[in-house]
Amino acid sequence: MRGQPQNQISLKALTVWRISALINASVLLVIVIGLGVGAHFLELSYWYIVGAAGIWVIYSIISIFLVPKIRHRVWRYEVHEHEIDLQFGLFVIKRVLIPMVRVQHVDTHQGPILRKYKLASIEISTAATKHEIPALDLVEADELRDHISKLARVTDDDV
Repeated sequence: MRGQPQNQISLKALTVWRISALINASVLLVIVIGLGVGAHFLELSYWYIVGAAGIWVIYSIISIFLVPKIRHRVWRYEVHEHEIDLQFGLFVIKRVLIPMVRVQHVDTHQGPILRKYKLASIEISTAATKHEIPALDLVEADELRDHISKLARVTDDDV
């Protein structure tokens, strides 16, 4: 049986994922506050709001502190001559092998948070699906994109 892929994504991914989770938690907090205001004006029981606030606290703690750590520990990739091996997941660990002959194009992309931390994600497109390797150092992402593109071209020429 093949071992797990050797390459991990950047450690800075933890910070990026935590910031994204913090933004999501902030939006949910605004919604919970809106529910609280609505409950006050509609004279509803405050237990609904206390429950929603409790769920928000638990969700925030899990999504900001626990999920990024698990995602980073599990996320691995490796590029071989004939395939790309990805391992990712949170509670269910997935292994995906992408044959080089199926790769149509490879892109890098950055959002504002990734750009701030000099990270980029690689998107690998096949005819049926798109796969992503998230949060690689910018130089590593560019080199990997070029390497995969070169291997996919060579494989296409051989067929």
